[in-house]
Amino acid sequence: MSENRLAASSSPYLRQHADNPVHWWPWQPEAFAEARARNVPVHLSIGYAACHWCHVMAHESFSDPGLAAYLNEAFVNIKVDREERPDIDQIYMAALHALGQQGGWPLTMFLSPDGEPFWGGTYFPPQPRHGLPGFSQILQAIATAWENQDDAVTVNRQAILDHLKQNEAAQTAQTADAPIDESAARIVSMWDRENGGLRGAPKFPMSPLLDHLWRSALRTANADYEDAVLTTLRALCQGGIYDHVGGGFARYSVDAQWLIPHFEKMLSDNGQLLSLLSLAFARTGEDLFRVRIEETVTWLEREMTLPGGAFAASLDADTQGEEGLTYLWTATEIEAELGVEDTRTFNAIYGVTDQGNFEGKTNLNRLAATSRAWRGDNEEASLAAMREKLYRHRIERPQPARDDKVLTDWNGAAITGLVRAAQVLDRSDWLAMADTAYRFITTEMIDGEDLSHAWFDGRPTAAGLATDYAWMTAAALALHAATGDAGRPADARRFHQNLIDHFYDADSGACYLTDRTADLIIRPLSVVDEAMPSATGILAQQAMALFHLTGDPAHLRTADTIATKRAGQIGQNIIGTASIQAGLDSHRRARLAIVTGNGADADALKKAVLAEGDPALVLIAPEDLSHLPEGHPALGKAASGSMPALYLCNATSCQAPVTNAADAADLLARSRTQNRP
Repeated sequence: MSENRLAASSSPYLRQHADNPVHWWPWQPEAFAEARARNVPVHLSIGYAACHWCHVMAHESFSDPGLAAYLNEAFVNIKVDREERPDIDQIYMAALHALGQQGGWPLTMFLSPDGEPFWGGTYFPPQPRHGLPGFSQILQAIATAWENQDDAVTVNRQAILDHLKQNEAAQTAQTADAPIDESAARIVSMWDRENGGLRGAPKFPMSPLLDHLWRSALRTANADYEDAVLTTLRALCQGGIYDHVGGGFARYSVDAQWLIPHFEKMLSDNGQLLSLLSLAFARTGEDLFRVRIEETVTWLEREMTLPGGAFAASLDADTQGEEGLTYLWTATEIEAELGVEDTRTFNAIYGVTDQGNFEGKTNLNRLAATSRAWRGDNEEASLAAMREKLYRHRIERPQPARDDKVLTDWNGAAITGLVRAAQVLDRSDWLAMADTAYRFITTEMIDGEDLSHAWFDGRPTAAGLATDYAWMTAAALALHAATGDAGRPADARRFHQNLIDHFYDADSGACYLTDRTADLIIRPLSVVDEAMPSATGILAQQAMALFHLTGDPAHLRTADTIATKRAGQIGQNIIGTASIQAGLDSHRRARLAIVTGNGADADALKKAVLAEGDPALVLIAPEDLSHLPEGHPALGKAASGSMPALYLCNATSCQAPVTNAADAADLLARSRTQNRP
């Protein structure tokens, strides 16, 4: 009997559609068997729980009984949560691009019963509007074309499939050119010097790109690259993309000034931005970065931490069907909470006007030139007290829905960011938060050696992906560096080896996103960054860290292979290969920092290492040195006399130890631009 099959789904997004009159299937072989038996095309709809336009299309089209009846009659309808199954999303988003269309969500694709795409788009209104064709007319045209097997179906299907296969083959081609310095210069030539980020709108933080430019600044001593990153981070911290009342960053800005966000908040973005802000604070000591780190961690703890300690995936863009309802303010509301005098001060700084900046209300920001400046401890403390009053009022409003599924790779990024923040701000409580989340992943989301990608409602729901193993390697190494926990390097090696054994292709130096058992029309690669870095890019970075930590030459060979065989991809896509370029930077510049001894002098040396803000520095505890193999340059290093000491080593040698923070800072600064011999 036909029915909507989403009520028992493991995905909160799919459950949002469980009451639609559309007879939705989750992604499963039985859905395609049904399409073959009926000889009808598949209507595939991909979205995620926090997606505004997914909600709009659900309300306008999927809740309409007449339109749903036609969908049920002429199609087999499949719903996919892109966060739970990014492999499916990646394949069919690439198919949409092959049709010459821009991507976005909801992703609407039409497939053969064998899963082969032949046409698609993104959001469609129920009837023609704003230059978009109506969904009902599209459905009728697709159904007619399928029934008649028009050329648009047969030719498109084969052409798209050929394109997808050729694109995968092209991405595994070998070349040996590695223009990472040239790419940084090209990226900066496209930079918005006033507002930060790439020029134009909408504007995304693009954390992998910022990381690449940050590393390029350290590698080349080019202040222009560092300024590009710092300008962007300052604008993000003061713009409307940041939640000045509750903390945390929205996914992107609809304008070029970071003023009006798309109000959804994603764990993935905030974890990566915590890392970047921590690097920036370590080097600059700017209070703005410190405070935004503290506020974002507070948001993570207060609004995103689930029972058991892992972090939820996202907060919705909408509240009760209205975008930004929870976050926007009128001048009258603010005055009622703060009083006349404080309101005058607050409104001047946060851009509040009677007219507002978004549909008659104001999204708070500090983008005006007079508002961006950091105002000193007393005035900023006063503003913080005002914001706390507004927060207490805001939590009484209706709140956006939270997607409570746990994603392993997103949690890995958040754990890594938390650890980095805890190190530079000396916060043991944040380390404890990170460790608790890590323990959840490694107990609730692992079966033997195999990670799960997603977990919801008490159970794992999706098989592990390459990005999960890559990010959990990063999380394990970060926790080890910060805590000295002896079990973390073993974890990192296991995650890394699983990634190598099941996802990595040494012939091309690339990671596949799925393991070899995935039932898809192609096996997608993970070589291009999206909001999160590619698995290949993270692998390249972590291989060098593991080499320095263990001395195992297999890790160096992996880094060598990726550096050689992925480099040619950079010239073809300088933006989407940012994480691979970061891996090539680690391949060139990774160094091992060993601080021996204890006490205040040792702490000062560790702080000097952290103050570099250099992700290519691998800090390890001296007790790890006993595990190094014969011939490793760090083997046998110990405290210089009775004094704590810093040893700085590359792959082949260590420099003479230094015993005070000033000499350490000088040694580290001189080593930034030195490539590995």
